[in-house]
Amino acid sequence: MRSAARGSMSRRALRRLRGEQRGQEEPGLGELGLEPGTETETGGEWPQPAAKARGRHGITSEEPEDDLSSREERADARLKEHDVAEGSNEEPTPEEEEHSGQRDGKGRNQPDQTPVLNNKPRKKKKKRKTKKTSAGEALEDDDLEDIDSLLEKIEDTNGLSQETQSGIIADSRPLLYIEHRNLNPENELKRYFGARAVLGDQRPRQRQRQYVRSTWLTAPKNTWPRYSKTGIAMQLVETRRGVQYFTFEHHREYQQVQFKFLDAVESMDPNNIVLLLQMNPYHVDSLLQLSDVCRMQEDQEMARDLVERALYSLECAFHPVFSLTSGSCRLDYRRPENRAFYLALFKHLMFLEKRGCPRTALEFCKLILSLDPENDPLCVLLMIDFLSLRAREYAFLTRMFQEWESHRNLSQLPNFAFSVPLAYFFLSQQEEHSELELSQAREKAARLIQLALIMFPSVLMPLLDHCSVQPDARVASHSFFGLNAQISQPPALNQLTSLYVGRTHSLWKDPAVMAWLETNVHEVLRMVDARDPLVEESEHKRKMRYQSAPRNIYRHVILSEMKEATAALPLEVTSQPVMGFDPLPPLDSIISYTRPERTNHPSNESTLSLFFRSLLPNFNLQGDIRHDGDEEAGAGQDLNQGVNRLMAAMRDMLANIQFQEPPRDDNPEGDGDWD
Repeated sequence: MRSAARGSMSRRALRRLRGEQRGQEEPGLGELGLEPGTETETGGEWPQPAAKARGRHGITSEEPEDDLSSREERADARLKEHDVAEGSNEEPTPEEEEHSGQRDGKGRNQPDQTPVLNNKPRKKKKKRKTKKTSAGEALEDDDLEDIDSLLEKIEDTNGLSQETQSGIIADSRPLLYIEHRNLNPENELKRYFGARAVLGDQRPRQRQRQYVRSTWLTAPKNTWPRYSKTGIAMQLVETRRGVQYFTFEHHREYQQVQFKFLDAVESMDPNNIVLLLQMNPYHVDSLLQLSDVCRMQEDQEMARDLVERALYSLECAFHPVFSLTSGSCRLDYRRPENRAFYLALFKHLMFLEKRGCPRTALEFCKLILSLDPENDPLCVLLMIDFLSLRAREYAFLTRMFQEWESHRNLSQLPNFAFSVPLAYFFLSQQEEHSELELSQAREKAARLIQLALIMFPSVLMPLLDHCSVQPDARVASHSFFGLNAQISQPPALNQLTSLYVGRTHSLWKDPAVMAWLETNVHEVLRMVDARDPLVEESEHKRKMRYQSAPRNIYRHVILSEMKEATAALPLEVTSQPVMGFDPLPPLDSIISYTRPERTNHPSNESTLSLFFRSLLPNFNLQGDIRHDGDEEAGAGQDLNQGVNRLMAAMRDMLANIQFQEPPRDDNPEGDGDWD
């Protein structure tokens, strides 16, 4: 009975979204003098008693006859025929109106109904209720899916979004505009699999959750510890030319936890980080570092959960003016307090892409880029093209190339040089456009892919190898695309091409794409054989540029963990330790607080002193205590007391050591105690 009521409420909500209120389906609405907004499902004017409802709706005389026959003959066959007739009629029957009105008002809206009218619908309500309860769950889930799709259509018609798979750029919003609904992976999964498959049994648990805090980046889970203020805050630094610059700040208590975290990292024991998280469950750097440990141990679910918890902790500390969607809020990566937010977003983006949510991952990629589009500290420009192609957001990719090419030289990046013509090719395959638009897209795709092959010839052969495609004899034997093209390119360019091929080769496996690529490869070889001046010019550019990659590209390669690109990293990067919570920090970092240094005298220490220091890091054998303050003197006395206790413990340990006698010569087999 409860599921039937929910199904009825979902059906009424569906009518309101479609604008099909009762009494508006038939042309007789105007003749009756009713306005479209006269129905109030919850207000109490409708539903009226059954006789008045029939008169107001202008129902034909055939329906009361069927109604009378159904009351006189209770046979199941007649009821089935009557239900079929009801399903073929777009206008709700009087029994449905009486039944929905009875359930909606539960008898409160019908005090003046006669006993005869009360008896008739009561019998039919019972029969209709038994039919609805059998399929109530299916009705509820189907209606929820329809409501979600209708809400998206309503937002589209209101201008909140557009059909981004078209080749026409008609969006007047900023390029890096973020939509809140695209930050939720469940919305994308529901479009793929339906609301019932995604939500499942989550609805009742969400209603029973004890605490709810509205967040956009992630939703808190019942398994998480209760959130309390961690000591992180966000401050507005300045506003220049309509752009607001923010920064995260660590309070004193959070700084102390951060120092303990650094000690735990230096210990090389993940259990120390676990212990720290038990005391401080929302310490961001500990969550990110432990997430990397879980991912290395193939515990992807726990790794993703820890990253989401870090994002939740940071979002709870947002400044009231900080906006995710405006595209005008900046965070300086040179400040160590801001780096955790960048890294948490990037790691969450990677999990979303592996989870099969490229549209949501693209939105997070745009968010990272909007935080510092000029410097791009994580170099997400190297992957935004891949996410756009996977999400089929071809218009966004082509628009970005058109708007940023003049001042960012995107065509000098191999990923944009190859992905943009591929986007134009996919646009040329969409039949909903006019023939003129399709021909223009084909021309742009051919021109840009030829320029890309001339500028970066070393991409073709590894790309074909990853796609398991054997080139023809002319291509394989030509020196332009041969092994020399890969050997002669600078190391920085080798990293970019390896990263692109390893990441996006799956998008080129389509037979139609391969046929299009083959045609343009032969056209490029014709230009090379004809000694086109563009070929020599591109070769000169390759030799002059790409001598060394900037630090943000190395940082992106490390975070992406693409084995093809990681193998090409230079020695100066691979030889230094890389921490997951802060990979390759900027050389011009802005430090707001520093970790207190420990006293260290490695030159004068003996072996015994080093041994004691390994057991007690604050141990000082020389007793070099500065007497310039009472606090330092007290700390020195505590140190000496600790050393004395350590020495006493060592004496007891040595006194309790017992050495076992070796086996005698007359017993070669031994006594069984030696392994």
